[in-house]
This record gives sequence, C-alpha cells and structure tokens, in this order.
Amino acid sequence: MIKYLSFGLIGGVLLGIIGCTYTEKERQENQETISISGAFALYPMLIQWSEDFKENHPNVRFNISAGGAGKGIADVLSDMVDIGMVSRDIHPEEFEKGAFLVNVANDAVVATCNANNPAAEQIVKRGLTKEEFIDVFLKAKITRWNQLAGIDNDYDMHVYVRSDAAGAAETWAKFLDASQEDLLGIGVFGDPGQAQAIMRDPLSIGFSNLNYVYSLKDRKPQQNVQIIPIDWNKNGQIDPYEYYYQNLDSLNQAIGDGRYPSPPARTLGLLFHGKPKNKILISFLEYILSAKGQARLPENGYVSLNKELTAQELAKIK
Repeated sequence: MIKYLSFGLIGGVLLGIIGCTYTEKERQENQETISISGAFALYPMLIQWSEDFKENHPNVRFNISAGGAGKGIADVLSDMVDIGMVSRDIHPEEFEKGAFLVNVANDAVVATCNANNPAAEQIVKRGLTKEEFIDVFLKAKITRWNQLAGIDNDYDMHVYVRSDAAGAAETWAKFLDASQEDLLGIGVFGDPGQAQAIMRDPLSIGFSNLNYVYSLKDRKPQQNVQIIPIDWNKNGQIDPYEYYYQNLDSLNQAIGDGRYPSPPARTLGLLFHGKPKNKILISFLEYILSAKGQARLPENGYVSLNKELTAQELAKIK
C-alpha cells in the first residue's frame, strides 16, 4: 500500500515538473517585454499599435519611450532596446553596424510660426520660398520679419531649431540641402519642446512634425500655431493649389499624392539590430503592416504606406 502511494506521489511530482516545464516554455514564447525608444514622431503611433496588439497578445508588455531618432538608433544598435523608432534616413555607417530598417508610415515636417505674430495674415498669403527658408535657417540673412517682401512689421525673427539628434531637424535640413548640424537658431529639446516654444513666442519661426502641430480632435492646427506655407512656384504668393494646410486630412492627402513632396514629407520606420528573428517581434511587425494596422494611421494623423511598399516591407521580414 505504501509502495503504491509512494509511486503515485512520485508520478504526481513528475507530472507537476512536466507541467511546470511546459508552462515555462509557454511563458518564454508568449510572455515578452518589447522595449522601444526613439523618434517623437512615431511615439503616439507606437502607443496605439501596442495597445491594439496586446488585445490578442495579453502576455506581451511594452516599454516605449521617446527621446529622438538619434537616441533610438543608438539604443537599438547597442542592444539596449529591441526597436528604434526612426524618422530620418539611415546613414551608411549605421547599416554597417547591422541596422535593419522596416518602413511603417508616412508623415511630414512643416514650417511653423506663432498664430499671434503681428504679420500672421501676410505670412500665410505670401508663404516662404525654399531660398528664403535657407536665408532664415542656414545663412541668418533674414533676421527680421520685414526683410520678407510684403511684410510690414519691423520685428525680430526668433528662430527655433532642435538641440537633440532629431528626425524632424534632419528632414527639414535635407529639404534645405543641408544637415541638422548646419541649422542656426535657438536649440530646443524634443518635438513637444519645439512646439511649445513656437506657441509661447509671437515672433517665433521653426518646424515641427505634423502630430505636434495639428489636433487629432478637430484635425485643425493647435491653438497659437500657424503653419507657414511653402511657395513652391516662387511667385511671391500662395496659390490655391499650394495651400493644403487648413486641416490634417487635406495635408495628408497632399503628402499621399506628392503635392507636398519628400522632403519635407518623409517615411517613418522601425529599426532593428539585424533582421528580427523573435516570433513576437515579427508578429508585431506583421500586425503593423497588415490592413488593420495601416488603417490605424490616418485616424492618428499619419499617412498609410501604399500596397506596393507594404508588400515590400513585409517581404523583408519573411
């Protein structure tokens, strides 16, 4: 009797060990923490995508932080995080270190000033040409608002740029045929800081990602922010076909059809240190590039990838 009882106890213990081992294996496969850092531009979208993904993968945890595209790239290439959010081109030396990029969305950088600028109405009517932006941000030839033809107000121009390694700054500089290091002005950290600096200073001029300029509630520019139109044909005024800034949807449509070209429009991506092999990371990417994941972009202020680019990016991770 005792022998049978002992055998039964041993069997129960063995079954328990096997059960624990199976549970631990399941835990390793299904309970993961995905760490992400990088571009402010993608931060709101990654929050949305992570919440969606967790609905079907409740054991997956996300640690997501924004600190600029440069930080995200450095973090992922040093294996401090699983994913880096990027909003600029990847440099050759970063690819040499094993950078593996998957594009996931489109958005743009826009020039901004304060809506309470005494010359706000004139600024919107005339816009600025690329050459005038160069004189403002690179050459410091234009330092007062009335140096722009058609603007009467004789006030200083307060130029704000980014102090951190940022995709928005790199994209804006690329539009001006320069690099971020060439931009001149008052350095401000982060997209929120840049947007707030513009909102506080009536004489400000700067640039921001779309999601820090427009409100997702009414799709209109944030209070105290005025987008500066680009005078593409250089005729000294903003023609009807050049003005698509009235709301987020009209600008995103212009980005999608190329009327607001790249740069300052751009593609946003997720960066990995080598091709991702982790099943959970691949599943997360597949969700982002799925029809459902891409459908989340417009409602959150971004532009979806076209079908050809989506298929191309999915093929990278297969």
